[in-house]
Formats: sequence, C-alpha cells, structure tokens
Amino acid sequence: MPQMESRVYLPNGTEAQMAVYREPQIEEFRNPLIQALPPMVTKGDIIQKLMRLAPFDPTERGLDGHIRIHLLQRLFEVFTPLPINVQVWEMVNSLLIQSYIARNPFDKNYKHFVSQTGKEIIERKYNVNTSLNFRSTACAGTLIGVSGMGKTTTVNQVLRHIPQVIVHNEYNAQHFSMTQLVWMQLQTPYNSSVKALCLQYFTRLDEILGTNNLKKLISRNLSVDAMIPYIAQSSRNVSLGLLVLDESQFLLRRGGSQLVDFLVSLINGGLSILLIGTPASYALFESEFRIARRLSGSKEVLWNAMKNDETFRLFLDGIWRYQWLRNYTPLSDELVSEMFAETQGISDLVIKLYLYVQQYSIERGLEVITPDIIRSVAKDNFRLMKPMLDALRTGNPYKIAQFDDLRILDTKERTSSSNPTHPVQKGTKATRKVMNETYPAPVAEKPKKNVDYRDGDLRRCFRIAKQEDVAPETVLVKAGYIDDMTFWTDGGNR
Repeated sequence: MPQMESRVYLPNGTEAQMAVYREPQIEEFRNPLIQALPPMVTKGDIIQKLMRLAPFDPTERGLDGHIRIHLLQRLFEVFTPLPINVQVWEMVNSLLIQSYIARNPFDKNYKHFVSQTGKEIIERKYNVNTSLNFRSTACAGTLIGVSGMGKTTTVNQVLRHIPQVIVHNEYNAQHFSMTQLVWMQLQTPYNSSVKALCLQYFTRLDEILGTNNLKKLISRNLSVDAMIPYIAQSSRNVSLGLLVLDESQFLLRRGGSQLVDFLVSLINGGLSILLIGTPASYALFESEFRIARRLSGSKEVLWNAMKNDETFRLFLDGIWRYQWLRNYTPLSDELVSEMFAETQGISDLVIKLYLYVQQYSIERGLEVITPDIIRSVAKDNFRLMKPMLDALRTGNPYKIAQFDDLRILDTKERTSSSNPTHPVQKGTKATRKVMNETYPAPVAEKPKKNVDYRDGDLRRCFRIAKQEDVAPETVLVKAGYIDDMTFWTDGGNR
C-alpha cells in the first residue's frame, strides 16, 4: 500500500514534500530521485491538471456595473489547455527525468564522480569540461514562441504539479538523508553576464533551502571562474534536476558565448536546462553547434500565434462563458473571426480584448458584444501594437521579421538544412550580430584574383556569375539569396 504524501517545512519556512517512492514505470527509472517524482500520466490527465477555472456565478450579471468591471479581472485566472500546452508538460517532465537517469545516488560510479569533483574543487584543480568517466543523460530543451502566447505561464503551470523540494530519509530500508531540489527558475541576465547568473543562482538557492552559499562566496571574493565549479558541484549536492532559464534571447548579447559555454558544461555535468525565449533567440541556437547538438530530437517546442481554426475556437470557448454582461452574447462565427482579426491569435491579446470589450459595453450601458464594438475597442487599446498586428495580417515574412518578438521559424525550415542559406534582408541588431559571428568577414586586405570566398560571401556569387557569363541576380536567386516576390506583387494569387 503506497505511502500518503506529507508536507514538511524547512527551517527557513520553505514547504517541502516527504519522499514517497513509487514503483518505477520503466526499469531505468529505478532511482530514488525519479521514484519520488509524480508519475507519468496520460494526455487526458494532463489536460485536467493544467485546466484552471475562475469563480463565476451567472447571477453576478445582475450586479451593478462598477462591481462587474472588477469581476472582469478573473479572466486572467482562467487557463484553457491547448495541444501545445500538453507538449510543454511532456517536455518539462522528460527533461527532468533525463537529468536524473545517470545520477542515481546509490550508483558507485556516480558517487565516485561526485566525490572526486568535490575533492578537485577544494584543491582548485576542477575543470568543468572534464567528465571523469561520467556520461550525462541530461539535455537541453527550448520553448521558443511569440511574445504573449503564455510560454512562462504554461511552464509555471506545469511546475505547480511538481514538488520543488523533496526530503528523503530512507530508501529500501537504507538510510538516505537528502534534500532534493527538483527545479529552479532563473532569468537570463540582460547583459549575458556569467557572474550575474552565478550570483542569481546562489541567491535563489539560499532563498529556497535556507543555506548561506552567497555570503560565503562574497566573503571569499571569488572570481567568476572560481564560482562556476561551485555551481556545478552544488547542483549535484542538492540533486537539482531542472534549471529553467527565461528570456534566453539575451544570450545574443555580448558575453553570450561565454554563458553558452557555461550552460553546456552544466548539461555535460548532468543538469537539464530549459531555455525559454522569443524568436530572437532562435538565431543563437542555429549558430551554436554546442547547443544545437543538445537540442536535436524532441526537446523543442515552437510556439507560433494561433491560426483561425479549431484551436482558436477552443481557446475562445474556454473564456467566453466568463461574461458579466446583462445580456449574454453567444459566441458566433462572426465574433470568432472578428476577435481573430484584431488579435491575430496572440492569446494575451485575446484575453485583454475580451476584457476591454466587456468593460466598454458595461460602462456605456450597451450590455452586449458586437463586431463593431470589438473593432472600436481594439482600435483604441491596441494602438501601440498596430504595426506588429498589421505585419501579421499581411502574412509577409519580411514584414513580420522586422519584429523579433513575432518572427519564428517553421520546424521543417529548422531541420531542412544543416547550413541554411539566409535571405538578404534588413535584419535586427541581434540578427546582424549573429550573422557576423556565423559568417565572419574576410581579412581586411585587398583580395587577390585567386581568393576562395567562403560560403555566405556574396562576392562568391558574383564570381560564379562572371565565370558562367550570366546575370548576377540569376546566381543569387539560385543560391536562395533572393526570394520569388511574385506571390506578393500579384496580391497573393498565383
């Protein structure tokens, strides 16, 4: 008969869960760090766990307007699971389990690895890039999506169902005293500073477990190079399973390469990492083989804005019942189309627009929702976002690419080529920086006639054109540097 889960509190007040070991669903999961985690569940169970409703009583529609306007804030409490939310759940749980498979605290090889690295740190001989015969099963995952689609909200919703701290006392009649830190969330430093991330890591670690690592490190005035080994070792000492790093697009900034090296070393040491970011961060993952190699496989979720299809209708259905107008307006196809036209499928805008529309209708005594009201409210409240929404409405990838928070690559495009050709277009500073790092300029000297220009150098195309006696644009089109613009010049009719 399984043990009942019980809550305990650490000396600093953090709520933890006493370990309850379940029979492993797979033999590879016979590991106390995995067996103490919630069991894997079906997609139906995932949807039930993720779904979050808000308080609502139809009689509230009879309340005074100034009261009903405050009730509209409940819309932000609603969470309607969509297929992509289920993908995020499965990715997070997979990353966590993969992190622990090779880190069984009762495995002799792993115990030796932890002991040896600890000794090397004390003797200041530790190198984060050496594995000491330890083969990590950890990996990195990416959640890349348009701003406003609920990436961080979804991850938080998933993590709510995974205990952050688990206390172990005994395993299989053996003494086993350990405090397991299952997951931790951090923000990528805006300047990609490794030191800033190290300080943030130890600050958060101390807040959760009540330790004083940060004070010790500051008092010893350790350099960044000296702090990095302590992070690697402390993550193993507390059995940290998953590090969630939000705003990963900041890795594109100066210093990002050093931070990437650090993250890869953590993965090699057994810690899984989830990177959450906007489409701007995609350029980094394409250009950094060290990260891309770790991301190969299923640990990747691309989150585009919703299309006007059954998924968008499902999302609207999830919030439409929360209507505090005196005259309830059913959701019609016309209203669905209008809501999509004014939000372009960005979930955050959909919820805000629905709230603003009800507020507008209550304040003016209309007590109804119409397409005209939706258009008028969107025009007044989404003025700053008009350029971005207009770009999405055109469907023109070149106009959309002007906004880093909107542009995202298709999965097929991501994997179609290991050396993708990049269209010549006006890019952002971040994009140009990555392009420059990926295709560095040749040495600044007068090129000789026999210079062999590298891939990505436009002069190579002009040389080919001269050799084949054809127009330069012919070679540029063939090489993929110029798109066929017929689709746009013909108004989308081909």
